[in-house]
Amino acid sequence: MAGRPREFDREAALEAAMLLFWRKGFAGASMNDLCEAMGVRSPSLYAAFNSKEALYLAAFQHYAATDGQAVWDKLAEGATARAGVENLLIKAADTLPKSRTAPAGCMVALGAISDEWPATIAREVRKVRLELLDNLRARLEAAVSSGELPDATDVNALSRFYLGVFQGMAIQAKDGATQAELRGAAKAAMAAWPGVD
Repeated sequence: MAGRPREFDREAALEAAMLLFWRKGFAGASMNDLCEAMGVRSPSLYAAFNSKEALYLAAFQHYAATDGQAVWDKLAEGATARAGVENLLIKAADTLPKSRTAPAGCMVALGAISDEWPATIAREVRKVRLELLDNLRARLEAAVSSGELPDATDVNALSRFYLGVFQGMAIQAKDGATQAELRGAAKAAMAAWPGVD
């Protein structure tokens, strides 16, 4: 005898949970809110995801692989590292403000920024943020190796600077900054790009 079919589309439910967690955070999204957004009853939610914490982690990974990846893939585009970083910041400026389909900001940049978050979530969010820093560092190290950036470039500091710009843009978008305002911030950040001696 076959088991009961799932009562919901897991991917659609995960997308709905992602948007709710992105908008409200972990603590702000109640189980009732999640069930309503996902169109499921509590037993189905627990059967599929085990816990609210596990659901958040699944939603966070979904965000990182979809919305987040669409922005961070821009880092690899462009003939130079400078072009890649600029592409990343411009894409961020275009996508971070609230839209018809997504909340403002970045789920990775805004997640687990206080000690009130469960430790497993805080570890995962921190891990992804460090991966973003590593991606920037690798692109900038390649730029030093190729001669695009001076040998004396402090790659660690420059990586943290541009990640900080991105994270700041995410917070500003959450506070209502427009696409034009964020593009201005991106342009100002690119003016700080080191020159070759």
